[in-house]
Amino acid sequence: MNDSSGRDFPDAETGERLIDDQQFRELIRARCRPLLELVRGLTAGGVGELALTRLLSGRLLLESSQMEELLDEYGASQNRRWSRLRALVAALRNFARIGRTLAHVQRRLPTYRLLAVDADFHAATGERLCLVGSVVSAVATSLLEEARLLGVAIADIVPTPEDFAEQLPPGRLARNRDDRITTDASITVTYLATEFLNLAAESELLRTSARVPPQDYAHCFPDPVSEERLRQLSFRFHNLQSLYDTHVSRTWVETSDPELSILRGHASVIYHLLKIATDLAHYYERHVSPQTGDGLLCERPVVDTDAIMATLFAYAMAFSSDVLDGGQRLSQHILRRYAEPGRLEVPVPSYRGFHVRPSNLVARIVAHYGSEVQMDLDGKLFDAGSPLDLFRANETINARKRRWLAAEIARVHPDQDGVLEPSAIAAAVLAIVHRLSGEGKVILYRQPLEISDEIGRREGGVLENTVAEIARLQATGQLDIRTDLTVTFIGDKRVLADVDVLARVGYGEDGFGNNVVLPKELSYLRR
Repeated sequence: MNDSSGRDFPDAETGERLIDDQQFRELIRARCRPLLELVRGLTAGGVGELALTRLLSGRLLLESSQMEELLDEYGASQNRRWSRLRALVAALRNFARIGRTLAHVQRRLPTYRLLAVDADFHAATGERLCLVGSVVSAVATSLLEEARLLGVAIADIVPTPEDFAEQLPPGRLARNRDDRITTDASITVTYLATEFLNLAAESELLRTSARVPPQDYAHCFPDPVSEERLRQLSFRFHNLQSLYDTHVSRTWVETSDPELSILRGHASVIYHLLKIATDLAHYYERHVSPQTGDGLLCERPVVDTDAIMATLFAYAMAFSSDVLDGGQRLSQHILRRYAEPGRLEVPVPSYRGFHVRPSNLVARIVAHYGSEVQMDLDGKLFDAGSPLDLFRANETINARKRRWLAAEIARVHPDQDGVLEPSAIAAAVLAIVHRLSGEGKVILYRQPLEISDEIGRREGGVLENTVAEIARLQATGQLDIRTDLTVTFIGDKRVLADVDVLARVGYGEDGFGNNVVLPKELSYLRR
């Protein structure tokens, strides 16, 4: 703040040196003249539809970023007089960046060769670009009006939108460079396809948000939708694109396999759509959300919130979900073609064999990769991608367990001569079961055991009654037979590697059937 002689002095409360409004007004006029002149040119014909080309949005983004930096340098967001101007500049920068991304997607969409989706992606992109152009025009008009209210006047000749028309000749330069020499491109392809599948499994946010009805858009913040989550997801898809460009682009593998560049196109489009979604979520959370917005643009709104939310959910999130599904199918197809056959021998799940949870987890691993994997048990082949088929293997597993157990029963209690009373047979059966339990040959899930009234009344002696009773106790879930039974999975080595990880953690269960936490490598199974 200055006295009458123009000298400044510190604020009485904070001790900070303050700048006079007039001095700051002149600074803004001088330093931010390029943006204000550009805005004046855009609004000369009134608020309406604006042809937001990449050149124009790029220039707006550059100039608004510099003006925002200057306003932040002097703490404009904390000043009653200048805070609205700061909010409008931030909004202009935000939507200029969204417009530039939309224009890029619209221009490059044919080169991505995406798998078909139900809606017209190209037409929807054009519609959203026009909408964002209208938003930029409205924000620019409000920004210019706010500048005039603050006494920042611009009266010079200004550029017109025609100066930023993007009139480019069709076509592109010939692809005539030699392929790069690399030794790990095919390995990277399988890694990229696998990582795309992992990202698809972790992107349930997109699928969920794409199904949200318009009246519930606002209720999605901050869970499941937030700027932070969208930014993290966009970073991972950007990383996927970068890995492709570093290790696969312009290699013989890419040249010989046209599906690879299509996969890159899917990752790239999702990345751009997530950038748009991130900027829209940022604008909503920072400026217009009733919970987290600063209220400046809520009190005197410039942008139609409904249109912003529709662009976020019905365009960016919905098409991200559609493109993601296509990329997932493509990745599975690529992995099948690059599959390395292998075999994996693992133990049978210790708790009730391949019952519901282990069977479902194995089948979900197979489905995640889209590969064909079989399970070999005693020469019988079962479809590892079908929980019901794996569950059917329990018939063979239990039969093997009972055959093995019969030998153990004969070992611990050889049949005696003569006929025993039913009570004596029942006592012998219980003694055998508890001895086998003490030796770790059977595991008891319930005590005391609910013994059948049929003991001693069945045909045969102690051996036959014990085998029959243990089979009944096993069928009713009161005990199980512990053996060293193994099965062999046959299929793609990448799938088998995850099945091996699952088997090492007891197929997601401890010895008593309680769920255990799955390791990081199988994080896609937690969803």
